[in-house]
Amino acid sequence: MRCQITRLTAGYGRVEVLRGVSLEIDAGEIVALVGPNGAGKSTLLRAITAMIPDRSGSVLLDGQELIGGTVESIADAGVAHVPEGRRLFPGLTVRDNLRLGGWRIRRKNLDEVLEFFPRLAERLDQVAGSMSGGEQQMCAIARGLMSRPRLLLIDELSLGLAPVIVDEILVRLSDVAATGTAVLLVEQDAGAALEIAHRGYVLELGQITVSGTASQLTSNPRMQAAYLGTPG
Repeated sequence: MRCQITRLTAGYGRVEVLRGVSLEIDAGEIVALVGPNGAGKSTLLRAITAMIPDRSGSVLLDGQELIGGTVESIADAGVAHVPEGRRLFPGLTVRDNLRLGGWRIRRKNLDEVLEFFPRLAERLDQVAGSMSGGEQQMCAIARGLMSRPRLLLIDELSLGLAPVIVDEILVRLSDVAATGTAVLLVEQDAGAALEIAHRGYVLELGQITVSGTASQLTSNPRMQAAYLGTPG
């Protein structure tokens, strides 16, 4: 599986947020997308999944063009989006939230996703809104995995979570990628994201400004000064 994004442009009305963004994600790979607030990272994920109609360029998933498709057709093609803020159904149980994730492919068995997040197995009958933020994030990712995606998009995984919980979830994402799922991870904590990522891109003012392997980015003096909290 390969996702190739080429010259993707998107925005809101007259406001152009993304300007010719190009990047690639391969099967079994975690790619980190980092950058400052307002750079367009969340907009990129929304553009991939047709949540923003005003977009142009190309998004190929194994040669299938997603630009021009609907939210539903892109989900059917194998793309799952875990949005910022998790967006669970807080009044439903964990079990029901997960089953909703598998609804389009009529998947009801939860065992596979519970292997990635065993803590959820203890919470299946608990109302999702009563769980901790970390558990809700696990549930949101597991819900996305219920559709057996080829490409999993995750927006701001660590937002509002304790570092120890973030580390636990990131380890689980490595396990997910090891099964062949491609992961595009938008993350405000560049250091944490690059620890598990194979490659990374920096998005600034709607354009990719730096790209490379995770080790290349972590050793880049500009990255160290701007995003990693170390002297450049």
